[in-house]
Amino acid sequence: MANLETILLPDIGDFAEVEIIEILVAPGDRIEPEQSILTLESDKATMDIPAPCGGVVKGLLVKVGDKIATGSPLLTLAADDADQAPPVDAAPPRPPAAATHTATPTPAPAPAPTKGGATETVSVLLPDIGDFADVPVIEILVALGERIAVDQSILTLETDKATMEVPSPQAGVVEGVAVQVGDKLSQGDLILTLKVEAGAAATPAAPAPSVTTPTAAPARAPGEAAPRPAPVTLLPADLAAIATGRKAHASPSVRRFARELGVELGRVKGSGPKNRILKEDVQGYVKHTLAQGAPAPAAGALPFALPAAPTVDFAKFGPVETQELSRIQKISGRHLHRCWLSVPHVTQFDEADITELEAFRKGQQGAAEADGVKLTFLPFLLKAVATALERMPRLKSSLTPDGESLVMKRYTHIGVAVDTPNGLVVPVVRDVDKKGVYDLARDLMELSKKARDGTLLAGDMQGGCFTISSLGGLGGTAFTPIVNAPEVAILGVSRSAMKPIWNGKEFAPRLMLPLSLSYDHRVIDGAMGARFTTLLGQLLGDIRRLLL
Repeated sequence: MANLETILLPDIGDFAEVEIIEILVAPGDRIEPEQSILTLESDKATMDIPAPCGGVVKGLLVKVGDKIATGSPLLTLAADDADQAPPVDAAPPRPPAAATHTATPTPAPAPAPTKGGATETVSVLLPDIGDFADVPVIEILVALGERIAVDQSILTLETDKATMEVPSPQAGVVEGVAVQVGDKLSQGDLILTLKVEAGAAATPAAPAPSVTTPTAAPARAPGEAAPRPAPVTLLPADLAAIATGRKAHASPSVRRFARELGVELGRVKGSGPKNRILKEDVQGYVKHTLAQGAPAPAAGALPFALPAAPTVDFAKFGPVETQELSRIQKISGRHLHRCWLSVPHVTQFDEADITELEAFRKGQQGAAEADGVKLTFLPFLLKAVATALERMPRLKSSLTPDGESLVMKRYTHIGVAVDTPNGLVVPVVRDVDKKGVYDLARDLMELSKKARDGTLLAGDMQGGCFTISSLGGLGGTAFTPIVNAPEVAILGVSRSAMKPIWNGKEFAPRLMLPLSLSYDHRVIDGAMGARFTTLLGQLLGDIRRLLL
């Protein structure tokens, strides 16, 4: 059976009228003991408030923007019986609500100066931060040689419940930094050394924060409601105010969320008060980065973490040999990986009847050879694709970097994937729409030779607005080619095959060409993809349509 209880804000030290910046639960949510329920922010710190017990949230008594203090009602909770305080004989005595006293603050020792001529070297130690120990360093806000002022923030610590910045007790020049991001610190640990003017008086360290300590109380009477656990100081009250120029202004829960996605908060623009980064800002940053399809900060990586592939010792299963990938394979592999991750792919499959086209091509081979041209099927395919792109120009467009607009291209340069001994390359045939079949055949011969010889220039592989990947000479019935971003579509062609096709009266043998059109679904929808392959099939089925 659950008891309806009102959850109050516990003792948060000397803070008062602290603003709520996030509410992390909603009515109907089941929460666990110590789960964060809301986030507060003062001018000194950001902190998450944990639930004292588990149960189901029945109602919220506060909203974002409210300013609250110790004892303010937060929410109503149908608390689980198992979360109630244990019987008196199994628990230490609990104090009544007002039965607390404050320990006398003990001043922390001043930094010890070391004589050094005209200057002194001062060791800056971590001051008293309350009950926290082994707190991770998440940011270092100063650098070697930097001149800092008194109370300037020098590093940021983060626990599960709070984020705090540690101020400098003295002005000077940073001579050495003794910690790095990820280190875990406790009171008295060395942070850095400062070079200060000789004889300058050190700024007294802030007094230790007050610690609320419970006093003994009589055992409760039979039937008396179990008291709540003694208040816990969540964050010391004497940390310096948040320094201007802070690298990332976010609550502990948002920082954890960003770390889970691998997002660097310094790249995210905050939309909350005082430019605070909200969870929605992190989500929007990831969506925007994916939408624009832009390269990530690291080569081949996205701005969020992907699961690492497990390391396998294959040698324990038998003899192995390691062969390094070629330079082209490394470059194209990273590019294809990025395209596959950043472009929402859809592949449309279709067939084109090329019976008449193939008969015409074979009939023209003799004349083409006399003109020094090897007339393959690919020049005809290029011409048909160029005509289809002119009629449906969206398929040769590109998204702008912000993902909000399309760049419509008034030219038709088509890339053709070529398999070479060193890996896949994609030289570009230019102005396909303005050239005849013989000219296209000559361009293909020249580019293919340069690709095989490894003499392609960078300009030979740039400027494409659509790509064709033909496996017709190798085999296969269909495949899913990867869009060559920033292009938005790619056509895969497999080996043609003779099939019985119903012509309305009988089945007749027809040479059918498999088509596989992959496209960026942000730009091209399924209907447009199907219309394109249908149009292309009509053009290939009757090359006279190319003249219309």
